[in-house]
Amino acid sequence: MQQYIDSYDFKGKRAIVRVDFNVPLNENFEITDDTRIRRAIPTLKKVLEGGGSLILMSHLGRPKKVDPKFSLKYLTGRVSELLGVPVQFAEDCMAADAQAAALKPGEVLLLENLRYYAEEEGKPRGLADDISDEEKDAAKKAVKASQKEFVKHLASYADCYINDAFGTAHRAHASTALIADYFPNDKMFGYLMEGEIKAIDNVLKNAQRPLTAIIGGSKVSSKLAVLKNLVGKVDNLIIGGGMGYTFIKAQGGKIGMSLHEDELMPEALAILEEAKQKGVNVSLSVQTVAGQEFTNDTPQHIFDTHNIDDGWEGMDAAPASLENWKKIILASKTILWNGPVGVFELPNFAKGTLQIAKDLAEATANGAYTLVGGGDSVAAVTQMGYADKVSYVSTGGGAMLEAIEGKVLPGIAAIQK
Repeated sequence: MQQYIDSYDFKGKRAIVRVDFNVPLNENFEITDDTRIRRAIPTLKKVLEGGGSLILMSHLGRPKKVDPKFSLKYLTGRVSELLGVPVQFAEDCMAADAQAAALKPGEVLLLENLRYYAEEEGKPRGLADDISDEEKDAAKKAVKASQKEFVKHLASYADCYINDAFGTAHRAHASTALIADYFPNDKMFGYLMEGEIKAIDNVLKNAQRPLTAIIGGSKVSSKLAVLKNLVGKVDNLIIGGGMGYTFIKAQGGKIGMSLHEDELMPEALAILEEAKQKGVNVSLSVQTVAGQEFTNDTPQHIFDTHNIDDGWEGMDAAPASLENWKKIILASKTILWNGPVGVFELPNFAKGTLQIAKDLAEATANGAYTLVGGGDSVAAVTQMGYADKVSYVSTGGGAMLEAIEGKVLPGIAAIQK
């Protein structure tokens, strides 16, 4: 039975919380962006203020074994600073029994990186390339068997479980999906997870119309399932970024050297046909800023997107495209944005993406509900100082993508069942 954090009595309880502290560190092991930590603080303070204690668990990076450069110990200072209480550290997430048992109300323990153990992801590591299928199957079964003990051990530290790690909610890992079964009456979402679920529902289930989705990024292949799911739900579908050139070429356009996927042109045409049948307005780029090579200082020229000269590649949305999209955005009541509409990592080709961020802020100010997710989209609204001028900024790129594909996320299902 799912509980809610606001109504749960934490007094005297030890709460084990799956947080997403997978933050970037520089060469001196200093945190360069603490957004993910800060987003978890309201949930953690709720437990402490309710008279409970905290056991925090997370992964950091993708270590294949115990590796000091992926240690969570480097985060204790910042977590302590934000929570206002000292944070203890367990050097081994599977040997924290005594530390967890000794926790008093108001105290906090951070466990070492969960991914030091193969059991967290439930997949064997370091298998030789030349082993047989039987040996691979045996290795997988062995990890799955030991995973049960791994999960049971983590669960033994606490009285209740909170999942507040949306960024990993699409992974059926030990700490995100399996551990919830050990707390049938004492499992819940944290505030961050509740916010993410509500934001996605506001777009996919409870949207005010017109509903517009802006989907960008480099490849159709990475967003194909998203486009297929959205085409039956939205009123307007804006397709930008590199993926747009596959749609343009599929319609007979000349795209020069622009990024495209020939094998997905039939899929692109099928999406356009379905949109037409369902009365969905699909808006592609009509004007492109192109460059001669993939560098920031390459010469630029503006082309009609259907007629880009040989030797040039589309790298950003040009003014005519942005004007079309702005009209659609400002006429919408609900807007989802995932993915840049240009080569955002090159400043000279980031103008289109930054303009979309500006338009979303204006739409929000006019009363629209705006949800932004995906690394470059989030970076754009943050860079422009608009992160607090849109309705919601998602913390999970992959998780958000799978949610808007229509998939059930294991980390959410585990709490709701």
